[in-house]
Amino acid sequence: MATASPSKTEWMIYGANGYTGHLIAEEAVRRGMHPIVAGRSREEITKIAEQLGCRGRVFDLSTVERTRTHLADCQLVLNCAGPFSATSRPMIDGALAARTHYLDITGEIACLEAAAARHDEAATAGVALIPAVGFDVVPSDCLAAQVAARVAEPTHLEMAIHSTGTLSAGTAKTMIEALPDGGRARIDGHIERVPAAWKVREIPFPAGPQWAMTIPWGDVSTAYHSTGIPNIEVYATAPRQTIKWIERLRFLAPIARPALVQNWLKKLAESRLPGPTEEQRKTNRVLLWARATGREKQVAEAVLETPEGYALTVLTALGAVERLLATPPQPGFSTPSRAFGSDFIEQFEGVSLQFHTPATV
Repeated sequence: MATASPSKTEWMIYGANGYTGHLIAEEAVRRGMHPIVAGRSREEITKIAEQLGCRGRVFDLSTVERTRTHLADCQLVLNCAGPFSATSRPMIDGALAARTHYLDITGEIACLEAAAARHDEAATAGVALIPAVGFDVVPSDCLAAQVAARVAEPTHLEMAIHSTGTLSAGTAKTMIEALPDGGRARIDGHIERVPAAWKVREIPFPAGPQWAMTIPWGDVSTAYHSTGIPNIEVYATAPRQTIKWIERLRFLAPIARPALVQNWLKKLAESRLPGPTEEQRKTNRVLLWARATGREKQVAEAVLETPEGYALTVLTALGAVERLLATPPQPGFSTPSRAFGSDFIEQFEGVSLQFHTPATV
C-alpha cells in the first residue's frame, strides 16, 4: 500500500477567501500555525496571504494534474470552498493523485456518500478521506455514536438541531442547490428521497419542547457509517407556522431547479448574507438532541450544547488538522467520530453533553 510521503510538511486551506475558510485561516495563524492559503481568486488570496503572513496559491480545480501539482508538498488539504457539490470530487481526485490527506467542512449528503464510495481507492493510495469536520457534522456525529453505544442492537436514530444563528452566503448556496430535491432520510439502510418537512414532531429539549421538521442533514449519511443504524431521521427546529408554510409550498420546489433561478437565488444570498458577526459567533449557542432505540425498545437519549455553528467549525476543523498532523491517520474514508473518537467534540471549550431518561419511547 502506498503512503503519503513523510517529507511533506505543508498543509493547505483551500477556499481561504470564503467566510468560513477565512475564519479558520485567521485562527490557525493566531495559534502559530502556517497554512498555505489557497483559492481561485488571485486578488482575494493575495490579500489574505499578505494580511496573515502566509504563502498563497491560486488555482482552480479544472484538472487533476493542476490540483496534484499544487498539493504535491502538502501533507493534508482542508477544503473550505463550497458548494462542495462542485469542489469535493475534483479536490479528492487531486489529493489522491498527490497522496495528500483530505479534510473538508461539507454537510452535503451526496458529497459524503461519494467520499465513502472511494474508501478502497483512498486506502490503496494511503490517503485519509475525512469529510465534514465542521459543525456539519462533528457534534451530531459524535452524539450519534455516543447514544448508539448505549443501546443493544440499535435500529432507529432520531436527531434534532436547535439554533438561532445566521447563515453565510456559502451555506445558503448549498441549501439553494438542495431546495428542488426535497428531503432525505435513511430507511432500512438506504438513503431515500422524502418531501420537505416529511415528518413534524416536538423535540423534548431540556428547557421545553420545540417543534421541528425533518431536513436532509449530513448525518443521514455519516451516522450510518459511524453506527450502522439503518433508520435515521434528522430534524431542525422552526416555528410551527414556518413549518406549515414549508408543507404548503412543497409543490413550488421544481421552479427552483432551472439554472437561471438557481443563479439568481445565489446572487441574492451573496448580497444579503454576510454571515454572523463576531459578537454573534461568541454568544449564540446550539443544542443537539439524539435518541437511539434498540431492537428490544431500549432507549438512550442525550443533549449536546455547543458554541455557535461557525465558531465551532473553526475549532473542530483545526482540531482535526492538528490530529492528522500529529498522528498518521488510518487511510481510507472515515467519519469524524470514527477517525477521532466519539468524545472528540468534548475537548472543545463551551461544549457540554448530558444524558437523560426519555419521557417517552
